[in-house]
Amino acid sequence: MKFITFEYQDTLKFGLLFDDRILSIDEFRNLNDFIINHTSKDMENLSKFGKNSANLNLSDVKIKAPIITPNQDVICLGINYIEHAKESYRYKKIQFNGTRNEAVYFSKRVNEAVGSGEFVLSHSDITEKLDYEVELALIIKKDAKNVGFENAKDYIFGYTIFNDFSARDLQNRHKQWYFGKSLDGFCAMGPFVATADEIDSKNLDIKSFVNGELRQNSNTSKMIFNENYVISELSQAMTLKAGTIIALGTPSGVGMGFEPPKFLKSKDEVVCEIDGLGRLVNIIK
Repeated sequence: MKFITFEYQDTLKFGLLFDDRILSIDEFRNLNDFIINHTSKDMENLSKFGKNSANLNLSDVKIKAPIITPNQDVICLGINYIEHAKESYRYKKIQFNGTRNEAVYFSKRVNEAVGSGEFVLSHSDITEKLDYEVELALIIKKDAKNVGFENAKDYIFGYTIFNDFSARDLQNRHKQWYFGKSLDGFCAMGPFVATADEIDSKNLDIKSFVNGELRQNSNTSKMIFNENYVISELSQAMTLKAGTIIALGTPSGVGMGFEPPKFLKSKDEVVCEIDGLGRLVNIIK
């Protein structure tokens, strides 16, 4: 199933997407509320009867981020593809030894996520090095504590495309990543969330384009630390609440990885693609 959040007749709603038709779900406030409070019976009914009950045309709505306001900061993985590690260390002029023994975790403040088709502010008054990062993101469906490696998939509600916009100059200036990745509008998600049963997350082509130029081109099989490892490790020491979003890192090809770097500017179009999850399209404003 594909869950989508949208605006229809000046009202924010969410529902199920079936090709070019949408079933509006009115029994829950939003997708966050649904993830936390739905029952197996709700999912069963939507699966059985949803398509025949779809009551809106996709062309009549404005797509929004599937989860506009996360309940908590997004958990992100840094340097989770070896080739991205190489370009990141090269940009910072640090020697890379070729191995990553421990996962790098950081958080990203998301006051309001940006949906596909929406503008992303350049914040040119504070950064000159705006960058893009296509990532696979997962959403936790039930509170996760002390989860075994082999059981991690049981705790995933679904997946979506995530663009972790980053101000590289702020990242480097402050010697940590929180500020440079948390400017207003620096999180784009969508266009929908596909439930975990529909996605083979271990083998997905993942790409980004800037103004039609292919920049990132990899596969999720190249992650250093996969979702099972991440959910298991984090849940040993913290409870991952239902609705938690985890972004699993970006492959090589980000703007800072080029020589000279190719940072974003006003009017640039950034397109992120992941198999089975559609296209996330944003224009820099």
